[in-house]
Amino acid sequence: MHNRMEEGLLVSETLKVRVWVESKKIWRVAFPSILTRVSAYGILVVTQAFMGHIGETQLAAYALIQIIGIRFANGILFGMSSATETLCGQAFGAGQYHMLGIYLQRSWIIDLTAATLLVPFFVFSGPIFRLLGQDEDIAEDIENISLWFIPILYYFVFSLTIQKYLQGQLKNRIVGWLGAASFVIHVFLSWLFVIKWNWGVPGAMSAMNISCWLMVVGEFAYVFGGWCSETWRGFTKAAFIDLLPVIKLSISSGVMICLEFWYNGVLILVASYMTNATIAISAFSICINIIAWELMISIGFLVAASVRVANELGRGNAEAARFSVKVISITSLCIGLFFAVLCLIFGHSMSYLFTSNEEVAESVSSLSVLLALSILLNSLQPVFSGVAVGAGWQSVVAFITIGCYYIIGVPLGLLLGYVAHLQITGIWTGMICGVVTQTLVLSYIIWRTNWDDQVNNAANHLNRWLLKPSEETNESPTHA
Repeated sequence: MHNRMEEGLLVSETLKVRVWVESKKIWRVAFPSILTRVSAYGILVVTQAFMGHIGETQLAAYALIQIIGIRFANGILFGMSSATETLCGQAFGAGQYHMLGIYLQRSWIIDLTAATLLVPFFVFSGPIFRLLGQDEDIAEDIENISLWFIPILYYFVFSLTIQKYLQGQLKNRIVGWLGAASFVIHVFLSWLFVIKWNWGVPGAMSAMNISCWLMVVGEFAYVFGGWCSETWRGFTKAAFIDLLPVIKLSISSGVMICLEFWYNGVLILVASYMTNATIAISAFSICINIIAWELMISIGFLVAASVRVANELGRGNAEAARFSVKVISITSLCIGLFFAVLCLIFGHSMSYLFTSNEEVAESVSSLSVLLALSILLNSLQPVFSGVAVGAGWQSVVAFITIGCYYIIGVPLGLLLGYVAHLQITGIWTGMICGVVTQTLVLSYIIWRTNWDDQVNNAANHLNRWLLKPSEETNESPTHA
């Protein structure tokens, strides 16, 4: 009996040590990523807050183009850059350091093409939203505001891909500090341009563009300045080799993330056809932006899950990948529970950060329970998506997302919102049902996964796309 007690204590202590060691590895990736995501999304939210003080029509127009247009574009580009995260993370784990720079350049080629294809949507956003039946006043403001978002498309391309490249090699701390600095600069510039100098919409949008591109300049300086000497060997023609399989992975990644990001946008569009649409859009968009800002924390854990799983699969350590998934899931769930409780307590007060309209604030307050539940669910779902990115399951998750969100969530939201006359509450309830279904399906898949098979799959992919250092050098790179 005494020996069994000692063995139990030893196992308990060993587990504590393993959890502590794994937690340090997770937070090494997650904290800078959280800081980056919160700061980057904070720039969009702060801009929305200043738009709300410029006028309610401008707020509604900004909400529509940001949550539908920018969320859609960001979903595609964020998703496509997650292919870079998969490849860089697994290559770094396997010790193929020289391949990271090549994967980064391939992602630039592919993502720049995708961003350019998205530009016409922002150029012709006014006619598109008029065709969808938007009020003329809102459509006119959308037409003006959307053009300011075009530079943001190209900011997404470089910022997201460089972040994935740095995260894969555990060097994303610099990105966190750059993101925080950009956010502080943005708050100051927004106050200066909108409040002090009264430049209105051009002032708010100029502040956003300047702040975002300052971050990209800092990332370029870090990569080209010699801080990534093992993984960045300059520009090379090798970036144009084996583009097709990377394009396939990028497209499946883009579809997976885009379907998730655009889900809320579809529901915002549906809400815009309700009675008193301006109030409905404003209130719902404020709630969605609160969710999305907290989601930036969960995306930090998505990144941590992706990097940890990819690194361990690249190293051939199936057990470490499995254990990491468990620790990340529990950690993210605890944080989500904390923020859900905060929303229940301060649901009414936080609405005044985004609007001075009492009717909008009351509408936001009435949705606080759904807001808290969404935040709790979003603490798990991104982690499971991160596991999928790390293992390279993007195409499978894309099909699951279509079924759960667009076959279950959206139709159910429409039925509850319009047929059952629950309005915004009904639409949001349908959305939550879709998220619950997807989370349950992904958790089952991860639980049933044979991680030894995933190690073999990762090894096969890396070996198929590997260029030896000598082969890369023979391609005559041009050094930055």
